[in-house]
Amino acid sequence: MRTKTPQIIISSVGVAALAIAFALWCSDSNYGAEGMTAAVVSVVCFAAVCLKTVPVWLDSFNRPSESENAAKSGACLKIFLGFLAWDAFIILAVFVFRAYMGNTDSFVQSLDFWKCTDSQHYLAIAEDWYLSSGSIDRLVQLVFLPGYPIIVRLFSYITGDSLTAGLLVSALCFALSGCVLYRLVLLDGTHLKAMRAVKYFAICPAVFFFVCPMSESLFVLCCLSCILLVRRGKALAGCAVGAYAAFTRSPGMVLLVPVVLELIRHRAKWTEYLKTLIIPLGFAAYLYVNYLVSGDAFKFMQYQQEHWNQSFGWFFNTAAYQCENALYSLGQGSVNFYGLWLPNLLSQLLALTLIFFAAGKMRPSYTACFIAYFAVTMGATWLLSAPRYLAGLFVMPIAMSAVSSKKCADTALTTLSLVLGVAYLSFFVLRWQVW
Repeated sequence: MRTKTPQIIISSVGVAALAIAFALWCSDSNYGAEGMTAAVVSVVCFAAVCLKTVPVWLDSFNRPSESENAAKSGACLKIFLGFLAWDAFIILAVFVFRAYMGNTDSFVQSLDFWKCTDSQHYLAIAEDWYLSSGSIDRLVQLVFLPGYPIIVRLFSYITGDSLTAGLLVSALCFALSGCVLYRLVLLDGTHLKAMRAVKYFAICPAVFFFVCPMSESLFVLCCLSCILLVRRGKALAGCAVGAYAAFTRSPGMVLLVPVVLELIRHRAKWTEYLKTLIIPLGFAAYLYVNYLVSGDAFKFMQYQQEHWNQSFGWFFNTAAYQCENALYSLGQGSVNFYGLWLPNLLSQLLALTLIFFAAGKMRPSYTACFIAYFAVTMGATWLLSAPRYLAGLFVMPIAMSAVSSKKCADTALTTLSLVLGVAYLSFFVLRWQVW
């Protein structure tokens, strides 16, 4: 019983803190029964994931250090080329689908369709950087971090235009991410386990966002590379890559969680922990860009609040308003139910369910990364992009691989991913508010 004392203390404190936060939120909320039910389900599932993670993390200190399994000859090259082919196939599939729907653009002209989301903002930044004066639609682009546009700008000197450069950067980062994911999973498992993770990464329902000229593919590549380098004992290089992740997307700051936990797991020297301070420097550099452009290091927060009604909130509040919006849209017969609210709600619930079953089968630092990432990204006060944000978390395909060791589970998850992927891609092409 004595050995379980730390587990009991940590679990009790965590549950108490979550319960207090939820109670305070309840006292100030005015949702209906459906919204409150969604919030309760969300917080209970989240708590279950946390509780399952604590004993696994404590037990990890008694496990021997792992050694990396050998990669299959030519595996990374095959993954890289396969992902490039898959990227091209998705672009072609979108072109064919739009042509079937009556669009008469040529293939080259049809590539402009890929500007339909936040891509247009990233490409504008790559072309003209941030503006300190002008129309509000251009000024608010300051909320999009510069890590991706900078690389697109460099590639545009080769391609001659930002759109082609953006598609190329995303494709290359997507392909490289598959290779790094493979090497990362090999640290804990076999070639087959690593290839399952690669497969699930490639067929996730929101995979088309890795094709878009947006920051998702670069962000995943940086996150995967950061963790791989840290686990191989190269904390300085890993944290430097992690800093660029935080310079690309603000959730990159969450990398501090798995990095610190891995250092604790390996009983690193105190000097190694100092290297983790490099990661926040990436986001600090973005704040400095804000200051140079607007004179206010936190100007992006004002733009997010005023233009997108976006600020920090609780993930269970998100579940509540998304549930009520989904029911309202369904009652109105709006396509927003299928393209926006249902995918957002479903992705959160499925993610929590997946991690609950995977928590005991993968590294606790990965589960802790999910917990922190989920709390931060799903807590946005006006969340429209839950499937995209969760697709950008490197933990998800690793978790899917962990729970699908049996053939029947692998077949079921693969089929579900493909079916949801075809549906979600269709909604994206139809522009049913997929963001």
